Amino acid sequence: MVVVIDVIRAFTNAAYAFSRGATEIYPVSTVEEALQLKAAIPDSLICGEVGGVPPEGFDFGNSPTQTNMLDLRGRAIVQRTSAGTQGIVRSVSASAILAASLVVANATVTQIRAWGAEQVTFVITGQVSDERGDEDRACAQYLEALLRGQQPDLAPFIDRVYKSDDARLHLDPNFPAFPKSDIDHCTNLDAFDFAMPVIKENGRHIMRAVKP
Repeated sequence: MVVVIDVIRAFTNAAYAFSRGATEIYPVSTVEEALQLKAAIPDSLICGEVGGVPPEGFDFGNSPTQTNMLDLRGRAIVQRTSAGTQGIVRSVSASAILAASLVVANATVTQIRAWGAEQVTFVITGQVSDERGDEDRACAQYLEALLRGQQPDLAPFIDRVYKSDDARLHLDPNFPAFPKSDIDHCTNLDAFDFAMPVIKENGRHIMRAVKP
């Protein structure tokens, strides 16, 4: 049982896409794969980023602020990001996968319990050094506390997200492509009551919103 975490911003953005009506999300590894898959799936859209911004040919980026204003009803989404979707496609030995962030925290824990997992592995996708990725570690530790039946104080976990390395661009007004509102969206605990399990169909990873 693997829980792949990306708070800033892939799996926060995915949750907002589902809330805006997306039917399914296909996480992929490369830009080329994303473009090819969009061509193969009628009426699909591509979201995600390279270096934090959407590359040419993508329909929208990795910003939950932007996604929360879109009408995605009935649309399939192909998602490529530098961290989150990589964690999914590289979890090759997982028997079950959940994509997670703080906006679906309690639903994720409820889904884990419903599946009766005896062991849970957290994949911290944002971690590239001791400094980077603490927002994902904070989410993992919050989920672990819930799984242990604890009721942790949320404030320190949210504070770690705002103080994380990946939040810095969003808190600097000189980088308008990285709005502060994205971090506000990323820390909107339990904004949604669905979990985001990932399965494989016809050789492709598919994420869907499921109410546990």
